[in-house]
Amino acid sequence: MAATPRPATGHERIETNNLLMIVLILVVIAIGGIVEIVPLFFQRSTTQAAPGVQPYTALQLAGRDVYLREGCYNCHSQMIRPLRAETLRYGPYSTAGEFVYDHPFQWGSKRTGPDLHRVGGRYSDDWHRLHLINPRDLVPESNMPAYPWLARNAVDAAALPGHLRALRLAGVPYSDADIEGAAAAVTGKTELDALVAYLQVLGTAVK
Repeated sequence: MAATPRPATGHERIETNNLLMIVLILVVIAIGGIVEIVPLFFQRSTTQAAPGVQPYTALQLAGRDVYLREGCYNCHSQMIRPLRAETLRYGPYSTAGEFVYDHPFQWGSKRTGPDLHRVGGRYSDDWHRLHLINPRDLVPESNMPAYPWLARNAVDAAALPGHLRALRLAGVPYSDADIEGAAAAVTGKTELDALVAYLQVLGTAVK
């Protein structure tokens, strides 16, 4: 006579019940996520701007929009790791307080080109203009695409006040005067002007 199989108990029951296993895995992931993420909202180093960090001006913000639209983040990170090889090449390592006004931040890890977090002030405005219009004029071996149309495209001034207003809702301390003057601040500027302005401010808060 065949023996009656004993019912699964304890850990064996969990391993043999697909639905129970999935539910418990999700519970563990949720608890782990809460433990890791929630404390960051209460740490000053991650929620307070680092000394010297200011919200982007209207022109710099327009340049950041161009940077995102053109997918520059696909080849350039903005996160210098605390490793000697990186700090020697790029400058001081990145800190969370430098990115509190970035929505979204541009950290990343993919580097086809160099990290840009400390590129501000490293080259002249004219260098950036020439490099963006045709990178190979300055770096013959570069595989970066050219962006000549940026010099012809005007900044969308009408969109800037709404953008600043939305960022203020996200915690960026723009004043009413900043928002009201945003359109005038970029009138007559090209997308190339804006992108250069954005690049020139990256990482400059840390001396």
